[in-house]
Amino acid sequence: MWFTVWTLLVLGTLAGAFFLGRDLYRKGRRLLAELDRASQVFGEAAQRGESRADELVLTAPAPVDLTDPEPARARRALAAAATGRRRAARQVRHDAAYARWRSFTH
Repeated sequence: MWFTVWTLLVLGTLAGAFFLGRDLYRKGRRLLAELDRASQVFGEAAQRGESRADELVLTAPAPVDLTDPEPARARRALAAAATGRRRAARQVRHDAAYARWRSFTH
C-alpha cells in the first residue's frame, strides 16, 4: 500500500516539475526574443541619432548684458505679480472648498 502512495507522490512531483520546467523554458525563450528585438530597436535608434547629430548645430547662448539690470528686474516683477495672482486665486479656491467641507461636518 505505501509503495503505491509513494510511487504516486513521486510521479506527481515529476509531472509537476516537467510542466514547471516547460513553462520556464518557454518564458525564457520569449524573454530572449524580446531582448533581441529591444537591442535591434536600440541599435536603430542609435544609428538615427548619430545620423541626425551631424544636422544639429550647437550655438553659443547670447552674451548677457550685465550693464543694465532694469530689463531683468522688470521681468522679475512681472513674474512676481503673476505668482501673486495665482496664489490669491488658489487661496480663494481653497477657502471655498474648506467652507463646503465645514458645512458638511457642522
